[in-house]
Amino acid sequence: MRRHINSITSLQNEKVKAMAGLLDKKHRDRNGKFIVEGVHLVQEALLAGAQVDTVVFDAERGMPKELEALLQEAKCELVEASPAVMAKCTGTDTPPPIFGVVAKFERDASSLFMDNSLVVVLDGVRDPGNVGTIIRSADAAGADAVVLGRGCVDLYNPKTVRSTMGSLFHLPIVEAELATLLPEAKSRGIRLVGTSLQASSTCYSYDWRRSSWLLLGNESNGLSSESLQMVEENVIIPMRGGSESLNVAMAGTVLLYEAMRQRHYAEH
Repeated sequence: MRRHINSITSLQNEKVKAMAGLLDKKHRDRNGKFIVEGVHLVQEALLAGAQVDTVVFDAERGMPKELEALLQEAKCELVEASPAVMAKCTGTDTPPPIFGVVAKFERDASSLFMDNSLVVVLDGVRDPGNVGTIIRSADAAGADAVVLGRGCVDLYNPKTVRSTMGSLFHLPIVEAELATLLPEAKSRGIRLVGTSLQASSTCYSYDWRRSSWLLLGNESNGLSSESLQMVEENVIIPMRGGSESLNVAMAGTVLLYEAMRQRHYAEH
């Protein structure tokens, strides 16, 4: 049986105004929803069992073939819209053929404290591309969770969501107050690890097989003074060439992959 599909062409439609509003954080916070753009992200949201309220596709381009079967079974509202509506409700210069409206996640912080946990903690990381890349790397390297502390870019910012390439649906991402969370982690025997150019240990000599939380700080200023005081061990990423440093997303990826190597690929 063919799904019922609503049609919207006017930019003055109230539903269009509400969806376009989700490009702004205040409306995302007020409504508890966010936008996912493109075939891949809509597919990831549906496959992950996220609460997808509405899926909107470009009436001129038609429903993407890759999603026909999934959307036939999905319980979300289906809408075909004019190209102008697609452009108004999405954040890219070239509007995608499809987007979805998804409810924000409710994630339990208890997932952070599993045995031998490997968690990435972001402290004031502002660039959506960096945050999205770190989430993607954490997913790829098998980390247990990602924590976004105060001062980080909004997880549901459209640029952040796009940069995760769907990984935000694969592992817990917790927004938390680090001043409360980090002492609790220490009290549970979790090692808090930072990076420093003055560190005596390299990322290859640190034992990532034990419960470790990797703290990554702001692109310009590094970790806040409060987080620095909580760090128990600093490591340095060795560099043989002339580069002065790596950006935070690249550094996080290198460290996560060394942790994965030790945990899953080290010789016994």
